[in-house]
Amino acid sequence: MYSSVVHLARANPFNAPHLQLVHNGLSAPSSSPTGPPGPPRRSRSLAAAAVEEYSCEYGSMKFYALCGFGGVLSCGLTHTAVVPLDLVKCRMQVDPQKYKGIFNGFSVTLKEDGVRGLAKGWAPTFIGYYMQGLCKFGFYEVFKVLYSNMLGEENSYLWRTSLYLAASASAEFFADIALAPMEAAKVRIQTQPGYANTLRDAAPKMYKEEGIKAFYKGVAPLWMRQIPYTMMKFACFERTVEALYKFVVPKPRSECTKAEQLVVTFVAGYIAGVFCAIVSHPADSVVSVLNKEKGSSASQVLQRLGFKGVWKALFARIIMIGTLTALQWFIYDSVKVYFRLPRPPPPEMPESLKKKLGLTQ
Repeated sequence: MYSSVVHLARANPFNAPHLQLVHNGLSAPSSSPTGPPGPPRRSRSLAAAAVEEYSCEYGSMKFYALCGFGGVLSCGLTHTAVVPLDLVKCRMQVDPQKYKGIFNGFSVTLKEDGVRGLAKGWAPTFIGYYMQGLCKFGFYEVFKVLYSNMLGEENSYLWRTSLYLAASASAEFFADIALAPMEAAKVRIQTQPGYANTLRDAAPKMYKEEGIKAFYKGVAPLWMRQIPYTMMKFACFERTVEALYKFVVPKPRSECTKAEQLVVTFVAGYIAGVFCAIVSHPADSVVSVLNKEKGSSASQVLQRLGFKGVWKALFARIIMIGTLTALQWFIYDSVKVYFRLPRPPPPEMPESLKKKLGLTQ
């Protein structure tokens, strides 16, 4: 029983550094090896080794630009593809009496608006998440390198989960500012019948009625929704990939084909997506209602919805976000493979830290 508990603790993607070292048997030097020594393992550095294999250096401007392009494709394409499900989800949140569930929501929408009605809001969705993906993934790589350099190699390894959380939160702060105007227009189009059918109609009307505030009044709830979502998305993904290669995949990552590595990416992305949907759903409900109504504040909407109301349409969002997140990571990693960008392997303990712990001969 104890061994199973230890195994679960080791697999926990949010392990504290001290506990992780203890569970891995690294808190004290080993007195005698249990078997013949294997080949020496290379320490992982954020600067990728063997630069000549790649199209650019890790941390270069070209690297960041192509990562941003990967984010554009991964977020813009996937969010646009699930517009019908997003539309039904939003309507369930703002009018639960009329749209009682996923299937009922699709049925009512098809009856009232036809098949074309399911595509309402596709333009602001594509543009908004195009901009958000550029900032989210591009700035994540920037902040990850920046904070890692500030911490140093050893602390970057020990506190890597905190590093992922901080880098993703910083990136999402700017990504939401880019997303907010289009998100506001999308929700108006999808949840207010007769208000507008296209972005060309909605944007001028919103500006005429409320000015620039109409496009940014939802940015604070967006931060409430997206920052925890993105922190979970990146940190859980990074640690899940690490755990899959350590406990599930039967061979080292270096021996896996690119296709096998992308399968691991997809699985880790879906697992991360489920957690993302849960932690960010209450704020998502507030954003949907807030952008529909005039003159309401986030706190007023939250108070009116109550605990039960903010969890409406959670199942629909788990399906949507789980699939979205898995596809986003798959597309993003595929872009890195296609452009031959550096893709550092899961982190390993630096040699200097091993020496401090007496783990090297």
